[in-house]
Amino acid sequence: MLIPINWLKEYVDIEDLSVRKLSDGLTMSGSHVDSIISLNKGIRKVVVGKILSLTSHMDADNLRIAQVDVGSKVVQIVTGALNIKSDDLVPIALDGAFLPGNRIINDTVIRGKASQGMMCSYEELGVEDKLVPKESKNGILILPTEFELGKDINEVLGFQGSILDIEITFNRPDCLSILGIARESAATFEKKFSFPKIEILKAEDEIGQYLKEVRIDSPDLCTRYYAKVIKDVKIGPSPLWLQRKIMDAGMRPVNNIVDATNYVMIEMGQPLHAFDLEKMQDRKVIVRAARDGETILTLDKEIRLLSSDMCVIADQENAQCIGGVMGGYESEITENTQLIIMECANFNSKSIRFTSKKLGLRSEASSRNEKSLSPQNVSYANERVCQIIEQIGAGTIVNGHYDVGVTDFIEKTVMMRPYKCDELLGIRIDTDKKLKILNSLEIESRMEGEVIVSTIPHFRPDIEQEADLIEEVGRIFGFERIQPQVLKGNILKGTRSDLGNLEENIKSYLSGIGFCEITTYSFISPKKYAMLNIPQDSLLNRDIRIINPLGEDFSSMRTTLMPGVMDVVAKNTNCGNKTGRLYEVGNIFRSEVIPVIDLPQEICTLSMAMYGDTDYYQMKGVADNIFRQYQIEVEYLSVNDNPSFHPGRTAGIYHNDICLGIMGEIHPAVTKKFDIREKVYIAELNVEKILSLQITDRKYVEIPKFPSITRDMALVIADEFEVGEVIKEIDGRNYEFLEKVKFFDMYKGKGIEEGFKSLAFSFVFRSKNRTLNDEEINQIFNNIVRDLKKRFNAHLR
Repeated sequence: MLIPINWLKEYVDIEDLSVRKLSDGLTMSGSHVDSIISLNKGIRKVVVGKILSLTSHMDADNLRIAQVDVGSKVVQIVTGALNIKSDDLVPIALDGAFLPGNRIINDTVIRGKASQGMMCSYEELGVEDKLVPKESKNGILILPTEFELGKDINEVLGFQGSILDIEITFNRPDCLSILGIARESAATFEKKFSFPKIEILKAEDEIGQYLKEVRIDSPDLCTRYYAKVIKDVKIGPSPLWLQRKIMDAGMRPVNNIVDATNYVMIEMGQPLHAFDLEKMQDRKVIVRAARDGETILTLDKEIRLLSSDMCVIADQENAQCIGGVMGGYESEITENTQLIIMECANFNSKSIRFTSKKLGLRSEASSRNEKSLSPQNVSYANERVCQIIEQIGAGTIVNGHYDVGVTDFIEKTVMMRPYKCDELLGIRIDTDKKLKILNSLEIESRMEGEVIVSTIPHFRPDIEQEADLIEEVGRIFGFERIQPQVLKGNILKGTRSDLGNLEENIKSYLSGIGFCEITTYSFISPKKYAMLNIPQDSLLNRDIRIINPLGEDFSSMRTTLMPGVMDVVAKNTNCGNKTGRLYEVGNIFRSEVIPVIDLPQEICTLSMAMYGDTDYYQMKGVADNIFRQYQIEVEYLSVNDNPSFHPGRTAGIYHNDICLGIMGEIHPAVTKKFDIREKVYIAELNVEKILSLQITDRKYVEIPKFPSITRDMALVIADEFEVGEVIKEIDGRNYEFLEKVKFFDMYKGKGIEEGFKSLAFSFVFRSKNRTLNDEEINQIFNNIVRDLKKRFNAHLR
């Protein structure tokens, strides 16, 4: 967030602090300053001038000659600007002036007429185009009439001072405001913090004369709704001081009403929205859930398709605004608007985040509304914006307001033991100092016996327990002031566990054959299970919820690695990487009982993914090599009841009766949900079970002295039988001299009867004592064919 220091100074006395000291102090106390932006644009010799007269240039139809009073003298300037007139005040770059972009202005002659400088636009003064007000684009900047002639433009436009670009963490929405950072600054530097005093001169008429009703039909989507009415509205540009403040904070001025709402949002961190009351059917405001399939034309002139989990502000007939995200075009304020509703509401943060993401609408308002703002903010912010509107003469505030929803704030108290604070921080801090720090953060604290009892303010929902208070004390006291101490006792040299060694060996093997390692979050969105088609009653859907998550997308501990792996595959394919191999080794978290009573199981798991130009058997070959490396004999049994995988192309991996994992092609319906167009094959293996079954004693076997003989067989067999069943049957009979059997092809089509398939196997025969002859091999081969015919009614192709 951009924090103009000059604006910050209005609420906290930091005049004696250098910009660097302020920046470093805020960073060390938890408000990390990413960068410092200087407002000094290097402008020199640009002053306020008044146009005394404008005459046409005799030799150029598109030029005019202006006589301009710059305080100390009158200069002549030749200009082509069309938006200026006599008596306008404008920025004048005098002879020798220096402008952004290393531009120097000198006296010159234009079409035979002397020009002793240049009139300047916002762009020529170095202001980004995206921040320039609409009325100031493509023309000279017109200044307010009260400015002193000859005054330096840097002073007039506030091109002095600096802006702090501060990174605000998700759990501190109170700091997404000038007042929030002012409060932090006051506590960090032991300064006085002052909250703006709100006073409004209200009209005699009551709000009920203009607005008949406000109600909340969906309290799960909107906690509190506070509405005021403003009449005699005069839409126009904002005063320059207001424009400059919001421009320094990174927002473009629009008009006086919109600018006032943005001003208060930046100042207090609470979004507001104003809409034309006369465009509301029956003059009623209804906060409700959108209807599935309902549409709204938003301010950006896009038709948005809504769903029932989105909040809308509506009249009797239609949705007029997407609550907390964007206003509607039909109720937009225009230059003809005279009567407005000023809305300030507290919305469900999860709903706002979902709506913003689904509709692709991201704004300053939605980015704040999705972060669990305090319901208590809405009344302060609405009264404050009415004060600003009245101050700039943009309208008259009607007496009264509508305040519906939850208005009572239940105070929360948290206790902290002073000795525990010292113990955790590793330094003794005087109890009075602890109390002073907490109270400076507006956390009212007092001693009761041996503990500090703190009343948590409404804007700090992140403080829930003793450790949170200790953190507040530590960060304001200064973690950097805590002296490091030498560790006491013996330090043991660490070694990898057996599980750690196994993980590293598997990683080394997979990396060596072209797999790329990935690392995904252990916490995911609960919606990912539905995207994987996992049933509600499945163990995989028995997820463990995080009490205080970063957001809905990070609220569930993963029960499988597949969601993260699929997200990475989706990202790669969408970036044009149509084929690839990925793997991840990480913990999954499972519990037999939800909600959890005891610690959940943490199971070390390997997930391998191959997508694009690949097939099931390539993945099986990789898995086989892993098991072969640890001398674990496995069999692949068909799995048709896992909805995440393609039926008929999925296998459970077993050693005797122990399930080691699952492998197969991801179901097309699942890949579609993840927006993946390629086929994806995933194997998920239990690394801990592999560790428990691995055989570490390896026996030396000499290289065979006698040659092997290979025979291929194409076997026609009914579709109901699987390759694994055939191989298991062959292995179970222990044919003499049969060293290995390998499946390598399947064919269905011309020449093969409907309901049947051709399976191709390769057989390797070898004797340890001598070279086998054809007669012996033929005998064994015929026995295999005979037995397979008897067991499966199969025959040679």
